[in-house]
Amino acid sequence: MQSNTPQIALIGFGEAGTTIAATLGLVKVKVHDIKLTDSDPAVAADMRRRIEAAGLVACDTPADAIAGADIVFCVVTADQAAKAAALSARHLAAGALWLDMNSCAPTTKQIAAKPVESAGAIYVDVAIMAPIQPRGHATPMLAAAADPDTALARLAVADLHPTFIGTEIGRASTIKMLRSVMIKGMEALSAECFRAAVRAGVHEDVAASLDASEGGTSWATRASYNMERMAAHGVRRAAEMREVAKTLRDLGISPMMTTGTIAWEQQMGDLGQSITLDADTPIADQMARIESALEDLSS
Repeated sequence: MQSNTPQIALIGFGEAGTTIAATLGLVKVKVHDIKLTDSDPAVAADMRRRIEAAGLVACDTPADAIAGADIVFCVVTADQAAKAAALSARHLAAGALWLDMNSCAPTTKQIAAKPVESAGAIYVDVAIMAPIQPRGHATPMLAAAADPDTALARLAVADLHPTFIGTEIGRASTIKMLRSVMIKGMEALSAECFRAAVRAGVHEDVAASLDASEGGTSWATRASYNMERMAAHGVRRAAEMREVAKTLRDLGISPMMTTGTIAWEQQMGDLGQSITLDADTPIADQMARIESALEDLSS
């Protein structure tokens, strides 16, 4: 292992992978994304162009991407995290760090950790605790690993400084998942409340009433921001919230509110495939676009 110049690889090149590579200033680093082997040649070609335009090397297999890597960032979708670890583990160098940065239930991360640790690599449970843009690798993160001190020292060489909170794999993820109950739940409640309020023609009154009860950012502005976030990232967030529901069930809690959040995030995310919302657009105008797009989809 090269302690001073760690060799980095990326598994996944969505929003998180793209942003982290940019903020770390990575050049000629190897990247594998499942879309590189998509059955649609246009999808595969587009992903290859994105990777190469970023100055990185596109690899068709995980084995090619992580060969000899000291640190591997796994930034795939929540439903692919355990599969990515299983497919990659046997190709990891002994002692390599596998950073599972996906929004998964703790039990999912524990499953993902097994093949990585069996291969002699070091699994690190990482939870990204704020939007990845624009800070990328400097975004606040929590982490857990069997040997936190060793992992922290090696990550610091690569300018990565997560806050380690213990040795139990899944601990960082648990905090992330339970936080999402509230954060994503507020987004879903915004959609439910203000779609109805706009239809009833009382959205300004509802927002004013909420503002009177709680200071800070106005509720109309907050709702517009939440709509934009859900349209842009709802599909990914719905996948995350399914992991949240799994976390709650594992803790013996019925995910009643979270189930509704999943439905709202998925619907808004699907909608975002056909329209782009602006967080600065007044909520009534945003809702008009949303209602029109939903009518088009239903017809």
